[in-house]
Amino acid sequence: MSGAASALFLLDIKGRVLIWRDYRGDVTAAQAERFFTKLIDREDDPQSQDPVMYENGVTYMFIQHSNVYLMSASRQNCNAASHLLFLHRIVDVFKHYFEELEEESLRDNFVVVYELLDEMMDFGFPQFTEATILSEFIKTDAYRMEVTQRPPMAVTNAVSWRSEGIRYKKNEVFLDVVESVNILVNSNGQIIRSDVVGALKMRAFLSGMPECKLGLNDRLLLEAQGRTAKGKAIDLDDIKFHQCVRLARFENDRTISFIPPDGSFDLMTYRLSTQVKPLIWVEAQVERHSRSRIEFMVKARSQFKERSTATNVEIELPVPSDATNPNIRTSMGSATYAPENDALIWKIKSFPGNKEYMLRAEFSFPSVTAEEAAPERKAPIRVKFEIPYFTVSGIQVRYLKIIEKSGYQSLPWVRYITMAGEYELRLM
Repeated sequence: MSGAASALFLLDIKGRVLIWRDYRGDVTAAQAERFFTKLIDREDDPQSQDPVMYENGVTYMFIQHSNVYLMSASRQNCNAASHLLFLHRIVDVFKHYFEELEEESLRDNFVVVYELLDEMMDFGFPQFTEATILSEFIKTDAYRMEVTQRPPMAVTNAVSWRSEGIRYKKNEVFLDVVESVNILVNSNGQIIRSDVVGALKMRAFLSGMPECKLGLNDRLLLEAQGRTAKGKAIDLDDIKFHQCVRLARFENDRTISFIPPDGSFDLMTYRLSTQVKPLIWVEAQVERHSRSRIEFMVKARSQFKERSTATNVEIELPVPSDATNPNIRTSMGSATYAPENDALIWKIKSFPGNKEYMLRAEFSFPSVTAEEAAPERKAPIRVKFEIPYFTVSGIQVRYLKIIEKSGYQSLPWVRYITMAGEYELRLM
């Protein structure tokens, strides 16, 4: 971290200091009052949303979680992004210990909080921010804490996210490639938003300190290895890695090599910003018969190849809030009226590719209606689904190698799944 923190303050929602830790002796508790006064002053300015403030030689960096403000004060020329990241790591650690970070949990466990702050930062510089490592030598049970005298092995290890001495009878790695499709279609049937957000979610149950290498069909990766980027090579945008990945190695030859944390973590996230064809297209025709009846005719069409099948498809169709007496027919699946949501829910357990299904629904209106009815709510059609063994981007795991000095054989498992993110069709 460029520039050390002078102190850390934990404040309640009214700006009162719950806990503060002085690391360098160049600020006082009065800084918290000045910070909160400045925070209140700028509430009148909607344009001022920066989590960084400066006054009289002191830089204040803060975040809010639940009913608690976490604020770092520094008199040095500091890297604000690093300080803010550290505050978020504090939130993660406290949630690991207390289930939730809020004013009450801080008051109930202030002894543990001080102990954690002492271990996480030394003289204003971050030390250990991994909850799994801290929990090895700071143990708490309700309001009681036990501290062992010997620091865990991982504290002195360069790999701070993994402890040594981990052993499993069966060494396995599960890698899920999960993509969420975000689509927004306007009332004219034009796609006005389209992107894919992906993540490589890993669960590692491996003994020792294994070295893992992962190969993808990323275009830049293949070109860096002297391979031709033909066929199924893809371009990934906004790639972000877990801290275990050796970034220098990736920048040099696009090799993803790492020593994984134990358990579950997101190895990599990415985005695909190219135009995406809607995987499930929904059309709705609405006919009103005076003020007594309304009819819906809905078509749902899968626009992916026949070898893939969408599961747990759910189409939410908005209906007028005063609709009654539903009469519903479907060519596939089942549909129910959910008056609490002013919606018709059409569920299809299995939706193969290149198929089209129909739904017809008729609703009645009350015989007595207001002379001036309120304008109808223009809610969108929302779609949920999952498609196993399928990705929109075409990303493929070419190999996953696990090497450990003991030479054990591991079993990597790779799955692919695509699901709906914010998937809305404003067709009504």
